[in-house]
Amino acid sequence: MARVLVSFLASAGLFYVGIMPALVDGLKQGLGFSNRQAGLVGSLNVYGAACGAFLIAFLMRRLSWRSTAHWLLLGLITMDLLSMLIGSPLPLMGARFVQGFIGGMLVGLGFSIIARTPAPDRTFGMLLVVQVFAGGLGVMSLPLLVLRFGTKVLFVWLIVLSVATLVMLQFVPDYPVRVRRSQAHDAVSGKSGLNPLFLALSSVFLFQAGNMGLFSFLIGLGKSKGLELKFVSSSLGLVDWLAILGGILVIVVSTRFGIFKPIVGGTIVTLIGTFALNYSEFKWVWIAANLISGIAWNFVISHLLGMCARLDETGQAAVWSGFCSKMGLASGPMLASFILGGGNYSRLIVVSLLLLAGSMVTSALPAWILDHVTEQGSPEKATAQPVQSAL
Repeated sequence: MARVLVSFLASAGLFYVGIMPALVDGLKQGLGFSNRQAGLVGSLNVYGAACGAFLIAFLMRRLSWRSTAHWLLLGLITMDLLSMLIGSPLPLMGARFVQGFIGGMLVGLGFSIIARTPAPDRTFGMLLVVQVFAGGLGVMSLPLLVLRFGTKVLFVWLIVLSVATLVMLQFVPDYPVRVRRSQAHDAVSGKSGLNPLFLALSSVFLFQAGNMGLFSFLIGLGKSKGLELKFVSSSLGLVDWLAILGGILVIVVSTRFGIFKPIVGGTIVTLIGTFALNYSEFKWVWIAANLISGIAWNFVISHLLGMCARLDETGQAAVWSGFCSKMGLASGPMLASFILGGGNYSRLIVVSLLLLAGSMVTSALPAWILDHVTEQGSPEKATAQPVQSAL
């Protein structure tokens, strides 16, 4: 239950990411935004979150996290209410940037708490379960509700989730702050000159950018392949829910098989599912490709974030991983909005594949090293010599 409560706290500032396809398509259908305008609204929302996460990384040790979380949640609700009153692209971009900034600070607080929990990989898995469940429900229902009630329903949904998190906040336990950095990080950095945390953070950025750039325009991709809106939205919502299996698998398996094999294997599966979207005109391919990609996305990102947390037990690296995650989530839709242009979805899929492949390359080395250190015993007992030999 504690993992569930912490997961809601760390998700509250990013619930809009789970409904990004509905948000982008809703702005296009409800307010007449172009692909580029709608994509920029989504991107600036997440860029704001990245800026907020960057700031909180320096402030988290000086703030009372519980009282700060209260104020940040109230700020999220205020900005979502304001967004309901805006109908022009530029003002909405500004409002969503501020909303994202507040949410990024909140997510940063949540990530620092997750890093203090036993087996942070499992807590990140629960985080993905919460986000995917809420996102699946939103993607399944919101596109049709937008047609009936307008874009305001998108922000009402986010307000409801923030209010629910505000109630749950009262029951989140206090986790003690750890004050030392992982000796696995020190052993590798000191003896080899490498910075495994930098590579791990880079892999988080590339993985999130590759996935979110394509995910944000999935509804448009489906319609371009001749699929009707009702089928596209309902199938995406159902697939999002089934993709919870990726997060559940992380909770059950944790790191008993290490992290190198799950990360590399999961990314390969993501590449296969992403490539298959080229043939989305076949409904069964559309469903299978999104299901495979969704499960693998949740499975891999949980391990990537957990890997960063294990490299620095103070919680600060977890906040930095949240920053890189948001930068990737923001950069993906922005890059996609320029690549897509008049609707070249094949080019967008190729770029997504390249980013995902880059993530696999940058994550492989720190994951393999961390597995090797762990095999020698706990990080506290690990020596530099086995690590140096591995390198």
